[in-house]
Amino acid sequence: MRKILLVIVVVTSIFIAGCSGNGSDAQSKTPEALTVWAWDPYYNVKALGIAEEIHKEKDADFELNIIENAQEDIVQKLNTSLSSGAQKGLPNIVLIEDYRAQTFLEAYPDAFYDLTGKFESNDFLSYKIQATSKDGKNYAIPFDTGSAGLYVRRDYLEEAGYTVEDLQNITWEEYIEIGKDVKETTGKNLITNDHNDLGIIRMMIQSSGEWLTEEDGVTPNIAGNESLKTSLELYKTFVDEGLLNLHSGWSQLLEAVNNDLVISQANGNWFTPSITAEESHSGNWAVVPFPRLPGIEESVNATNSGGSSFYVLNIPGKEQAADFLINTFGSSIDLYSELVNEIGAIGTYIPANEAGIYGEEVAFFGGQTIYEDFSEWAEEIPGVNYGMHTYAISDMLAISLQQYLRGGDLDAILEEAQQQAERQLR
Repeated sequence: MRKILLVIVVVTSIFIAGCSGNGSDAQSKTPEALTVWAWDPYYNVKALGIAEEIHKEKDADFELNIIENAQEDIVQKLNTSLSSGAQKGLPNIVLIEDYRAQTFLEAYPDAFYDLTGKFESNDFLSYKIQATSKDGKNYAIPFDTGSAGLYVRRDYLEEAGYTVEDLQNITWEEYIEIGKDVKETTGKNLITNDHNDLGIIRMMIQSSGEWLTEEDGVTPNIAGNESLKTSLELYKTFVDEGLLNLHSGWSQLLEAVNNDLVISQANGNWFTPSITAEESHSGNWAVVPFPRLPGIEESVNATNSGGSSFYVLNIPGKEQAADFLINTFGSSIDLYSELVNEIGAIGTYIPANEAGIYGEEVAFFGGQTIYEDFSEWAEEIPGVNYGMHTYAISDMLAISLQQYLRGGDLDAILEEAQQQAERQLR
């Protein structure tokens, strides 16, 4: 996943005054159509289109202007507008990845509409509410879960004498041993990764309730972070044992997964369409619980990767925008039923899970009810404060990982990264 460093700037008093909601009558007028910024035309954008149609059943004149851009472009445009204090050109609603949310809420405290008490926050998974709230206030309608699992090739496992049942609730250490046997039998690598992408490391550490920052979301948590150290040691084992396929960028990741180069891949449930894109593999894949960290008592077989939520900008039209989100993503079981059927999206809306909409058997995965499984694993995900510096610290650690893979002392490398983070991320 490409990442950019989010530059935190102070919101000017002009913007604060403009967004305070205490302006003139002209400011309070509702625009004819609501504008939304989102990325991924086949997932998030399509989900918004489905939500628009459902909302039109209540408001026939409702109109949504969905503008699709790459996530990095949305981050840059949002920062540019908010830092300048200009409201012109801002959307009414913006999709923000959970990893980035606290950075925006901290940098622009008056830019987002307070949704506290306007929807039933208890109807959403607690880790998602934690990621989208600040100082006890809710600033987003949660959307998809990044509930992660391990996508595995059941055909290659069986060729080496294993079954999917052998991979239930195991540790990474145990899975590495299985990977060695499968590699010896089939010649296939265990997983694929880009050394510059620490997504798998973040998934590993969250499985134990740890993150790259302390609970305050600001103080770097690198040196002395046993979950991080264990995760990096496991990663080096993948490399040393010849179990890691090395790719560069998203297209090569898909090539490795869909062209039989690896037997498994750990990722969030949003990765499912990338797996099913190779129709010739139907019946060969399964999904099992995410392996937990060995030797870390707090680690569980559940974690998160990505996920995003919808935020309302504190500009004219905010009430209408909030009403749209609350009536759709905030309360509609029918919407979530359509989302799972149309795009395989799994929300964090608890009543939707309780209604049994995720119980469909998926033929591509051998009849496994993967959406129900991901939804159940989501309830076990440890909540963490993603804080201010997820991608900044990840970029630093990508360099640390390279030093470690070249033979450096891990404790010394992590201590150096800790000091660097403390100097740069104040």
